[in-house]
Amino acid sequence: MADYFVHESSYIDEDVEIGKGTKIWHFCHIQKGARVGNNCSFGQNVNVSNNVKIGNGVKVQNNVSIYEGVELEDYVFCGPSMVFTNDLTPRAKYPKGTAGYKKTLVKEGASIGANATIVCGHTIGRYAMIAAGAVVTKDVPDYALMAGVPARQIGWVDERGILSSNV
Repeated sequence: MADYFVHESSYIDEDVEIGKGTKIWHFCHIQKGARVGNNCSFGQNVNVSNNVKIGNGVKVQNNVSIYEGVELEDYVFCGPSMVFTNDLTPRAKYPKGTAGYKKTLVKEGASIGANATIVCGHTIGRYAMIAAGAVVTKDVPDYALMAGVPARQIGWVDERGILSSNV
Protein backbone atom coordinates (compact mmCIF):
# COMPACT_ATOMS: atom_id res chain seq x y z
CA MET A 1 0.00 0.00 0.00
CA ALA A 2 1.27 3.46 -0.95
CA ASP A 3 2.08 5.94 1.79
CA TYR A 4 0.76 8.83 -0.32
CA PHE A 5 -2.72 9.71 -1.66
CA VAL A 6 -3.77 9.79 -5.31
CA HIS A 7 -7.37 10.65 -6.20
CA GLU A 8 -9.02 8.03 -8.42
CA SER A 9 -9.40 10.55 -11.28
CA SER A 10 -5.62 11.13 -11.49
CA TYR A 11 -3.10 9.18 -13.53
CA ILE A 12 0.42 8.21 -12.44
CA ASP A 13 2.77 6.85 -15.14
CA GLU A 14 5.27 4.07 -14.54
CA ASP A 15 8.76 5.00 -13.29
CA VAL A 16 7.53 7.76 -10.99
CA GLU A 17 8.65 8.33 -7.40
CA ILE A 18 6.19 9.93 -4.98
CA GLY A 19 7.19 10.68 -1.39
CA LYS A 20 5.44 9.82 1.82
CA GLY A 21 2.49 12.00 2.80
CA THR A 22 2.08 13.59 -0.65
CA LYS A 23 -1.50 14.27 -1.83
CA ILE A 24 -2.45 14.32 -5.51
CA TRP A 25 -6.00 15.56 -6.05
CA HIS A 26 -8.51 15.47 -8.92
CA PHE A 27 -7.51 15.17 -12.61
CA CYS A 28 -3.73 15.29 -12.15
CA HIS A 29 -1.11 13.54 -14.29
CA ILE A 30 2.37 12.68 -13.06
CA GLN A 31 4.47 11.64 -16.07
CA LYS A 32 7.27 9.11 -16.48
CA GLY A 33 10.53 9.85 -14.69
CA ALA A 34 9.05 12.49 -12.36
CA ARG A 35 10.41 12.58 -8.80
CA VAL A 36 8.16 14.10 -6.13
CA GLY A 37 9.25 14.59 -2.52
CA ASN A 38 7.49 14.02 0.79
CA ASN A 39 4.46 15.95 2.02
CA CYS A 40 3.67 17.71 -1.24
CA SER A 41 0.19 18.80 -2.33
CA PHE A 42 -1.06 18.98 -5.92
CA GLY A 43 -4.42 20.67 -6.48
CA GLN A 44 -6.90 19.89 -9.22
CA ASN A 45 -5.66 19.59 -12.81
CA VAL A 46 -1.90 19.65 -12.17
CA ASN A 47 0.45 18.14 -14.75
CA VAL A 48 3.99 17.14 -13.81
CA SER A 49 5.91 16.40 -17.01
CA ASN A 50 8.58 13.82 -17.72
CA ASN A 51 11.72 13.87 -15.56
CA VAL A 52 10.65 16.83 -13.40
CA LYS A 53 12.19 16.95 -9.92
CA ILE A 54 10.12 18.34 -7.05
CA GLY A 55 11.40 18.64 -3.48
CA ASN A 56 9.66 18.14 -0.13
CA GLY A 57 6.75 20.21 1.15
CA VAL A 58 5.93 21.75 -2.24
CA LYS A 59 2.38 23.09 -2.77
CA VAL A 60 1.06 23.35 -6.32
CA GLN A 61 -2.38 24.91 -6.66
CA ASN A 62 -5.01 24.16 -9.33
CA ASN A 63 -4.30 24.31 -13.08
CA VAL A 64 -0.49 24.34 -13.06
CA SER A 65 1.74 22.46 -15.51
CA ILE A 66 5.32 21.84 -14.47
CA TYR A 67 7.14 21.17 -17.73
CA GLU A 68 10.28 19.16 -18.34
CA GLY A 69 13.31 21.28 -17.51
CA VAL A 70 11.71 22.81 -14.40
CA GLU A 71 12.99 21.90 -10.93
CA LEU A 72 11.29 22.92 -7.69
CA GLU A 73 13.33 22.75 -4.49
CA ASP A 74 11.78 22.20 -1.03
CA TYR A 75 8.79 24.26 0.15
CA VAL A 76 8.09 26.03 -3.14
CA PHE A 77 4.55 27.42 -3.56
CA CYS A 78 2.98 27.62 -7.04
CA GLY A 79 -0.22 29.68 -7.07
CA PRO A 80 -3.35 28.88 -9.09
CA SER A 81 -2.95 28.89 -12.88
CA MET A 82 0.65 30.13 -12.82
CA VAL A 83 2.68 29.16 -15.89
CA PHE A 84 6.12 27.69 -16.52
CA THR A 85 7.64 27.57 -20.01
CA ASN A 86 10.52 25.45 -21.28
CA ASP A 87 11.17 26.68 -24.84
CA LEU A 88 11.97 30.30 -25.75
CA THR A 89 11.06 29.91 -29.43
CA PRO A 90 8.49 27.12 -29.78
CA ARG A 91 7.16 26.03 -33.16
CA ALA A 92 4.53 23.35 -33.65
CA LYS A 93 6.05 22.34 -36.99
CA TYR A 94 9.67 22.25 -35.71
CA PRO A 95 9.71 20.85 -32.17
CA LYS A 96 13.13 20.83 -30.50
CA GLY A 97 12.39 18.19 -27.90
CA THR A 98 14.21 17.75 -24.61
CA ALA A 99 17.57 18.94 -25.96
CA GLY A 100 16.06 22.35 -26.76
CA TYR A 101 14.47 22.98 -23.37
CA LYS A 102 15.86 25.74 -21.17
CA LYS A 103 16.22 24.89 -17.48
CA THR A 104 14.31 26.73 -14.77
CA LEU A 105 15.20 26.38 -11.09
CA VAL A 106 12.91 27.56 -8.31
CA LYS A 107 14.90 27.54 -5.08
CA GLU A 108 13.81 26.63 -1.58
CA GLY A 109 10.85 28.48 -0.12
CA ALA A 110 10.09 30.65 -3.16
CA SER A 111 6.44 31.57 -3.85
CA ILE A 112 4.90 32.24 -7.24
CA GLY A 113 1.54 34.05 -7.31
CA ALA A 114 -1.62 33.22 -9.23
CA ASN A 115 -1.41 33.68 -13.00
CA ALA A 116 2.29 34.60 -12.93
CA THR A 117 4.44 33.43 -15.84
CA ILE A 118 8.01 32.19 -15.44
CA VAL A 119 9.88 32.42 -18.74
CA CYS A 120 12.31 29.49 -18.96
CA GLY A 121 16.05 29.65 -18.49
CA HIS A 122 16.00 31.52 -15.18
CA THR A 123 16.51 30.89 -11.48
CA ILE A 124 14.14 32.15 -8.80
CA GLY A 125 16.09 32.65 -5.58
CA ARG A 126 15.45 31.28 -2.12
CA TYR A 127 12.31 32.65 -0.46
CA ALA A 128 11.71 35.07 -3.31
CA MET A 129 8.10 36.09 -3.88
CA ILE A 130 6.61 36.60 -7.34
CA ALA A 131 3.41 38.68 -7.35
CA ALA A 132 0.20 37.50 -8.98
CA GLY A 133 0.24 38.16 -12.73
CA ALA A 134 3.95 39.00 -12.89
CA VAL A 135 6.05 37.86 -15.86
CA VAL A 136 9.56 36.80 -14.83
CA THR A 137 12.08 37.34 -17.66
CA LYS A 138 15.36 37.27 -15.70
CA ASP A 139 16.96 35.67 -12.65
CA VAL A 140 15.42 36.64 -9.32
CA PRO A 141 17.62 37.23 -6.23
CA ASP A 142 17.04 35.45 -2.92
CA TYR A 143 14.29 37.17 -0.84
CA ALA A 144 13.30 39.54 -3.68
CA LEU A 145 9.70 40.68 -4.10
CA MET A 146 8.97 40.88 -7.83
CA ALA A 147 5.92 42.39 -9.56
CA GLY A 148 4.82 43.65 -12.96
CA VAL A 149 5.22 42.90 -16.65
CA PRO A 150 8.07 42.37 -17.06
CA ALA A 151 8.66 41.66 -13.38
CA ARG A 152 10.93 44.05 -11.52
CA GLN A 153 12.03 44.06 -7.91
CA ILE A 154 9.83 46.21 -5.70
CA GLY A 155 11.05 45.10 -2.28
CA TRP A 156 12.45 42.38 -0.06
CA VAL A 157 10.62 39.71 1.92
CA ASP A 158 11.73 37.49 4.78
CA GLU A 159 11.30 33.72 4.96
CA ARG A 160 7.73 34.15 6.22
CA GLY A 161 6.86 36.42 3.27
CA ILE A 162 6.71 39.62 5.30
CA LEU A 163 7.85 42.76 3.47
CA SER A 164 11.12 43.80 5.07
CA SER A 165 12.00 46.83 2.97
CA ASN A 166 11.43 48.60 -0.33
CA VAL A 167 14.06 48.68 -3.04
